[in-house]
Amino acid sequence: MKALVKKAKCFLRSEDGPTATEYAVMLALIIIVALAAITLLGTKVKTIFTNVSGGLPSGSTGS
Repeated sequence: MKALVKKAKCFLRSEDGPTATEYAVMLALIIIVALAAITLLGTKVKTIFTNVSGGLPSGSTGS
């Protein structure tokens, strides 16, 4: 019984760092946040360029 308790204590004490699963979850969350930011920024940048291009003269000089 003492050996089992000792093994359980060693198991609970040992922390070898994040596992591959935790890295995968962190990577997935980072990718989701990055995609959301790119989508939002892309929409805003498209709107800005559309407004700027609409405000510019057509470019034909008529000469």
